[in-house]
Amino acid sequence: MASTLWSIPILSILLFTTSVESLLPPKNPPFQGNATVGGTNFGLRLLVQERNVVMENGLVRVILTNPEGLITAIEYKDLDRNLLEFRYHEDCRGYYDVMWGEPGHEGNFDKLKATTFKVIVHNENQIEVSFSWNWDISLKGKRMPINLDKRYIMLKNSSGFYTYVIFDHLKGWPEFGIGEARIAFKLSQDMFHHMTITDTRQREMPTLQDRLQGKPLAYPEAVLLINPVNPSHKGEVDDKYQYSVENKDTGVHGWISANPRIGFWIITASNEFLVGGPHKQELTSHTGPASLSIFFSSHYTGEELSPKFQNEEPWKKVFGPVFVYVNSVPETEKDLYRALWVDAKAQLAKEVKSWPYSFPASADFPASDQRGTVTGTLLVRDRYINRLDIAGNAAYVGLAPPGDAGSWQRDCKGYQFWTKANMDGSFSIPNVRAGEYNLFAWVPGFIGDFKHNINIRISPGSNQNLGKLVYEPPRDGPTLWEIGFSDRSAAEFHVPEPNKKYVNKLYVDREDWFRQYGIWERYSEMYPTRDLVFTIGVSQHQRDWFYAHVPRKQGNILVPTTWSIVFKIDKVLPTGTYKLRIAFASATYAELQVRVNDKKAVRPLFTTGRIGRDNAVARHGIHGLYWLYTVDVPGNLLLQGENTIFLTQTRTTMAFDGFMYDYIRLEGAPTNVAYHIRAG
Repeated sequence: MASTLWSIPILSILLFTTSVESLLPPKNPPFQGNATVGGTNFGLRLLVQERNVVMENGLVRVILTNPEGLITAIEYKDLDRNLLEFRYHEDCRGYYDVMWGEPGHEGNFDKLKATTFKVIVHNENQIEVSFSWNWDISLKGKRMPINLDKRYIMLKNSSGFYTYVIFDHLKGWPEFGIGEARIAFKLSQDMFHHMTITDTRQREMPTLQDRLQGKPLAYPEAVLLINPVNPSHKGEVDDKYQYSVENKDTGVHGWISANPRIGFWIITASNEFLVGGPHKQELTSHTGPASLSIFFSSHYTGEELSPKFQNEEPWKKVFGPVFVYVNSVPETEKDLYRALWVDAKAQLAKEVKSWPYSFPASADFPASDQRGTVTGTLLVRDRYINRLDIAGNAAYVGLAPPGDAGSWQRDCKGYQFWTKANMDGSFSIPNVRAGEYNLFAWVPGFIGDFKHNINIRISPGSNQNLGKLVYEPPRDGPTLWEIGFSDRSAAEFHVPEPNKKYVNKLYVDREDWFRQYGIWERYSEMYPTRDLVFTIGVSQHQRDWFYAHVPRKQGNILVPTTWSIVFKIDKVLPTGTYKLRIAFASATYAELQVRVNDKKAVRPLFTTGRIGRDNAVARHGIHGLYWLYTVDVPGNLLLQGENTIFLTQTRTTMAFDGFMYDYIRLEGAPTNVAYHIRAG
């Protein structure tokens, strides 16, 4: 059966196990009094019992089930309390999990409970233990067809522990797909109330009980808080997707307890093992309290980022290591939230500097001397803008598995290595795993994707300088007009002020309004009877171009919407071909039809057909996957003087079906370029 015929639905993790209510702790009185954090540092200790494995180093103690490898307790120094929610069942505290399926049997949830325990390393400086299973045909349909190896590492004098997992699907094993894979931590509800994602995204959070007593909105993840424990949260919306970040920004996030004064953090020193490239958005921490490190998901992309494997397709991948870090501050520190966050960021910097780690014992995780480096300089050539090549300033340049230009954003099986180019376009990509790659890039301010025309083979210790690379973005004629800025985001367009009934107080600043619930509904309020009209030379995209092209609500039904771009042309070349470039920052079950000067034409000049499943509008993203289309506009359709291009979004199944635009440009018919290309 072709893998395209089946899929894996992604739901909330709590729905995979049992009811949410059964996961809530009993209503015991909360911890009373003040806790102090101290302790005596001593050497590494490993205790192996029939049902438990304990690793400790005087700073942190980790208790795992034997042989499943579930994390049942994390303790810090001499604080006699479990940082995880001890009232949950032992398989609902700290665990790896996946959603997987075989054709016709999708939606299997598995917490990856291992069957074999083994000590890999145990010396005065390091403990590394393995929890694994070996798959065979008797497990078909019961377990994901991979060999599994979960690893946990504790180092001397380290205030935390490392963990990574290896998936290995052998040739000839059944075909299957993965919808989501991650490691999750459910923290103590008595202790952890303050969540921190970035410098600006941090707050005291509502409780799980608040959500259960709240009012579900358009989808289960979004809940209006009705009677929260903290009255200041009343009337706010809580939704885990409001706390997503891009892969490139996922370095550290976590929770802070005010009593005792400690922080719990997940640190990701490299995103080489994450899918979809640097701009793939993913969940981090959210109400629970919960902290996640997600390796696979279809969030903000759709099923294209859920890998599917054929039975003749061998595949092995290492996810991680990620570092679980615990820190504390003394009673004398007045601003504990800032102090713990600053320290967590400093620890992230140390982890990044140490990457790739030298201590993982698996041969599947190569050390720095087994990796290579690629350098070069990226230039942009657009003779309609400049007679000279332009430095690829701030370009995102990366190595990803071989594929077509732009394929990296849909890659979900291999490793990727990305950097941001310097002002002169120079770049360096270090610590690349051995293997074969293409070099890809995109440049802010220019549409399209660059792909180097030569496959790059990395060998251990190699250092390849690619010299000067030239990207020639799509261009056929001079710019007649443009809307927006080409940066794969709709952030520069008009995001309206949120409905006060649905405000999350963390996002009251204008640049964060897109993270608020229900912003898409404002379109129908702003354009109740007539759709958006944008007049070139008069309208401003920051004020007049709505950030999302969604249906309009009329009564109880949704109707298609047609946006108009009005512009003038002084002189038309009837025999020429004009180019309309349309770049989307997101698409969700949407279809765009393009008509020129005839809104009621039965057949559109162009249609995308139905595209996209990234659901970025509903999930408070300002982008999903990038799409670029070129529409040929015959000159005989244009008029000397005023013209109108009509953009119709036809799909109306859901209120958040539609597009977010990145950039639109109309190019004139090709002419002699003002700046001719000269040799050299």
